[in-house]
Amino acid sequence: MSSTKNLFGKGALRAALLATTLCAVAPAMSFAETVLNVAQRQDPQNLDPIDTFRLSWGSIASNVFEGLVFRGEDLQLQPGLATGWEFLDDETRIRFTLREGVEFHNGEPFNAEAVKYTFDRLLGEQGEQGPQRSNYTSISEVVVVDEFTVDFMMERPDPVLITKLAGYGAMIVPPKYIEEVGEEAFDMKPVGTGPFMVADYQPTIGARLEKSDSYWNGEAKVDVVDIRFISEDATRIAELLSGGVDIALNIPKPSVQTIQANENVDLVSVDGPTVVINRFNTKTGITTDPLVRRAIAHAIDTNAIIEAMLGGLASPISSAQGEKSFGNDPALVPYAYDPERAKSLLAEAGIEPGTEITLDFPGNLDTFREVSQVIAAYLDQVGLKLNVRPHESSVYFNDVLPNGKTGELYYFGWGGWTFDFDNTAYLLYHTGERQNPYIEDAKLDELLDAQRATYDTDVRRDALQAVANYAYENVLDLPLYNEATLYGVNTGVQGFVPAPDDRARYMNVTVE
Repeated sequence: MSSTKNLFGKGALRAALLATTLCAVAPAMSFAETVLNVAQRQDPQNLDPIDTFRLSWGSIASNVFEGLVFRGEDLQLQPGLATGWEFLDDETRIRFTLREGVEFHNGEPFNAEAVKYTFDRLLGEQGEQGPQRSNYTSISEVVVVDEFTVDFMMERPDPVLITKLAGYGAMIVPPKYIEEVGEEAFDMKPVGTGPFMVADYQPTIGARLEKSDSYWNGEAKVDVVDIRFISEDATRIAELLSGGVDIALNIPKPSVQTIQANENVDLVSVDGPTVVINRFNTKTGITTDPLVRRAIAHAIDTNAIIEAMLGGLASPISSAQGEKSFGNDPALVPYAYDPERAKSLLAEAGIEPGTEITLDFPGNLDTFREVSQVIAAYLDQVGLKLNVRPHESSVYFNDVLPNGKTGELYYFGWGGWTFDFDNTAYLLYHTGERQNPYIEDAKLDELLDAQRATYDTDVRRDALQAVANYAYENVLDLPLYNEATLYGVNTGVQGFVPAPDDRARYMNVTVE
């Protein structure tokens, strides 16, 4: 049920009296105003594109900001604020032709100077303070050619750059507005060129987006998107089921059956970017032996885990990526569940029954905590005793994992929003990377560096698939599942298309 219907139900007299009282000091709110109510788990704490990497930012600011390139729910790249681009000078320069007639929400014109300002800021001192700058350091300089043409001068090849220009730190910002109001004010009330503008943002509370009447690419179908930050899963689901919100993001797996049983709410699912794998310590302990690693891979029934623990709302994977990822090899199949073979391999490796190993993971992951207990039961059946060792999240990611303090197995989850295996594989397998405390392999380094040095998609695909196959053959990881992105949607909502990358967009949504 939408808030418009509620307005004329209980509380209608109070609302009318309040509107009458306020009309002398402010324009009266139109009772025809259509409001889409949304709930999401997290508050990004900051709406500036260069100051955050959180998915919670994407589900708000994707409606406010735009990049030179646009990527919709089908994950296909298309022109955004740039109408086209071409590679020049042996691919050392990328020329973008900009869209004319576009304005920021404050009336400031979008042009080449705005693009240059955006990337000078991102690659300069302001960008150094945030997490996005490192994604764009392949750009040495942005040069203004004329009012609606810019050249990106490249420090080195960056085959994922065009995709990255469609998201997060690369969103185009207004120079004059930022210089006038300052950085802190822009964090709280930014201005973009998108279909909605930020009317109000209150950290930990919510954000109110209002339709932009001057949007260059059409008109949003609702006047207001009212986004509430509700961190408690139970509260967020209760609001969805009662009609207090029209769309709920971040649906927890335990709530799936409750939502499916409610005739007023639909559960919408799409394969997302997040994969969950167990990695092996290949430097110390019994998992230095590939026979042991393969035995563990065959000992665990990942399909059963997906069905029983995740309600079927995930997909099995054969490498550290889902099937939507560029670089995925569809011919590669997950390790078969074969406990007898697992026992044989352990015997061949000389591992005594009852041998203890350890799995480390962040203790705040409730679902994975349950999954780890199931994994322990499977390993017990083949003669291995698994000790599960949870850690405080920041300790795990800042100390245990990067400093190689794990046991034989350790958790890794990654949401590569670019849907390009490079985004994950380089972190996992390249020597010296923070997320790779154990593997030093010249062949993997060569493959990973080769695909980063070219824009040729065939060369890149072959190299990335070779990385996936090499990791598979050497059992460097135990891929578990590709998580689904889940949304709860009131049946009165029309036009909502689920976004695999969690960047929910509301322009074409209507609500009864």
